Amino acid sequence: MNKVTKRIVYSALCIALATVTSLIKVYEFPFGGAITLCSMFFAALPGFFFGPATGLIAGVTYGILQFILGPYVLTPVQVLFDYPLAFGALGLSGLFSNQKYGLYTGYLVGCAGRWFFSFLSGFVFFAEYAWEGWNPVVYSAVYNIIYIAAEAAITVVVISIPSFRKMIQRVKDSANQ
Repeated sequence: MNKVTKRIVYSALCIALATVTSLIKVYEFPFGGAITLCSMFFAALPGFFFGPATGLIAGVTYGILQFILGPYVLTPVQVLFDYPLAFGALGLSGLFSNQKYGLYTGYLVGCAGRWFFSFLSGFVFFAEYAWEGWNPVVYSAVYNIIYIAAEAAITVVVISIPSFRKMIQRVKDSANQ
């Protein structure tokens, strides 16, 4: 199998795992967002495996798939922020793919990117839902950090399990042979 085909296959498998785990919701928030079974981690893996270009493409693809499976549309710009940009940002994990703690750092940077675009969307398009007495900027920052950070924390605990981390490294090594 050539390297391009291998990247596509591994990335597609990661997107499939991310999609399946996104359907397993630990908690779903009333105005959007959910804590899932580590779905952001699987969406960030193509970046960790192959670098930022592949990671961003896989993340955008995953975002489009999330839009297809559960669209929420106010405006085209809101769709862009909430789906391809927010999930595409998970591909930033690829910036750290060859560093010692790249799995952790890359994943957390990807989550921060996702939070940034969700925050912007929340402030610009969903400010009317701010809790009473809350500034819309603060509301959007807090609302989005709650579910993104909660899932990120759960995922960091999971990837801290030595056997799980070693398995991910073996998959990465296999993907790059």
